[in-house]
Amino acid sequence: MILSYREALLVKVLFICLGNICRSPTAEGVFAHKVARADLSGHISTDSCGTARYHIGKPPDTRACQAAARRGIDITGLRARQLCQDDFTRFDYLIAMDGDNVMDIKAVCPPGLHDRVSRFLDFAPKLATDDVPDPYYGGPHGFETVLDLSEKAAAGLLARICQEHGLDD
Repeated sequence: MILSYREALLVKVLFICLGNICRSPTAEGVFAHKVARADLSGHISTDSCGTARYHIGKPPDTRACQAAARRGIDITGLRARQLCQDDFTRFDYLIAMDGDNVMDIKAVCPPGLHDRVSRFLDFAPKLATDDVPDPYYGGPHGFETVLDLSEKAAAGLLARICQEHGLDD
């Protein structure tokens, strides 16, 4: 059986923050939820990681899990890992949560692959901020803010991927 381009396509998206226990797993969960609702899970895969190794193997922050769960998104099965060199060739999109993450990612990015790195909120250009703030040291409101920003940026990212890869047919 011969698969069409659309049937065979798998676009891989990696969400990246500092420690991979708050922002990037939340962004991954929100984006994966939108992908599933659009019936595109067979065409778009997701993962997340951190630029630092602080929390390798740990689940997302309990507050992030609780905030996501209130919106019907389960991120409890995710585990933190650190960005590695293979990620630059395995993923089509490397999505950073803030400008510091972009700089850290590009500092270790192989030549010719910098165009795969984007800031998450670039996909939600009408927002008043460029960075998803780190909620780790704040209260529960910060996790809701991360979710709100992720919802908006995930919609824009999904639209861009669908357009660029012919998935909006």
